Amino acid sequence: MKQWLTNVLLETGEYIKDNDTVGTKVELFHLEITDGVISQIVPATQTIEASQNVTDMNGKLLLPAFKEMHNHLDKTYLSLPWKAVIPSKNLKDRLAHEARELPILATTGKQRAVAMIEKIMSNGTNHIRTHVNIDPYIGLKNLEGVLAALDDYKDVVTAEVIAFPQHGLLRDNVPQLLREALRNGATMIGGLDPAGIDNTIERSLYETMEIAHEFNVDVDIHLHDGGHVGYYTIDKWLDMVEEANYQGRTAISHAFALGDVSAMEQHTIADRLAQQQVKIMSTVPYNLNRVMPPIDLLSEHGVDVHFGCDGFFDSWSPYGSGDILEKVTTFADISRKLDERSIRQTLKYITNGITPLDTNGQKVWPNINDEASFVFFDAVSSAEVIARRPLERTVMSKGKFIHS
Repeated sequence: MKQWLTNVLLETGEYIKDNDTVGTKVELFHLEITDGVISQIVPATQTIEASQNVTDMNGKLLLPAFKEMHNHLDKTYLSLPWKAVIPSKNLKDRLAHEARELPILATTGKQRAVAMIEKIMSNGTNHIRTHVNIDPYIGLKNLEGVLAALDDYKDVVTAEVIAFPQHGLLRDNVPQLLREALRNGATMIGGLDPAGIDNTIERSLYETMEIAHEFNVDVDIHLHDGGHVGYYTIDKWLDMVEEANYQGRTAISHAFALGDVSAMEQHTIADRLAQQQVKIMSTVPYNLNRVMPPIDLLSEHGVDVHFGCDGFFDSWSPYGSGDILEKVTTFADISRKLDERSIRQTLKYITNGITPLDTNGQKVWPNINDEASFVFFDAVSSAEVIARRPLERTVMSKGKFIHS
């Protein structure tokens, strides 16, 4: 199927303003989409021969579709009546509260996941990496609901589904449940605080890697443990990745410990993360009691960093928007990205590294044969989108409009 998107605004380069600051060049183009990919890009001054399947985008700015890289589709209260969070004293107390709710929430697993997918998609995302609780309380019930929800959206949303031992890996029959989850639709294996929850770093990490090897799947480990305990955990995991030749197949989510240690230790571990191609998945917490990992430093060392919204409207937090762009805006703000170029480059954290312009201001996207997955904004540059976060968006995934 062919269609044309006319009068689309693309970033084409940059220029120096009279005050010696950088501005973004933009021009209008027509894009032909064939079977979900870009087949032609022509200047808007050129007449196209098409009378059907033509959508005038009226000068809206085109950006790559967003990627939500740390989420929990199974936890949300969305679609259920409002309720706030029960206060807890610490992580273990919070997990105990969650455990009591699991059997009740399991009956609405698909319904709640669908509501969350809809909210995430409406904000511009067409890929979701979701962790799903696999635990001794309800077994694979959450996985069944999430997989059923994702199946309804398989034509427009891609997903990674992580079998996640939220209540501990080294207990009951959880390792076997994780294996069962991987046989029944989960695509990755997760982990959680080898020190803080499993109380034994090496054994927890080895068990995780063993399961990953057995099923030939990638790994994403939640790591809230801070300070040198968390740093040691990451360092030990890097040893295992190197030993197992698992480069490029693992990630550490949160990784707060990277923000707790000295600059020298940060540089050392960043080099190792880059060498072993271990990704960092940050939820960009804006919390005075929590130090973020040094995202700029990690990027400078070549570490692949992605952002995620984490869970929202759930037993952990009554807050959240499901808007991954908000994470970029927050990061750019608190890290004092003030000029056009530095603001613009932060988009890469929610697009799997894709930006319309490279670090030198040269156009690198979109190109013919690229997937036709976009977000359209009433804006003149990606820097404006990040700084002002327009709420009105038109979303296309694989050549299909999904929200407008």
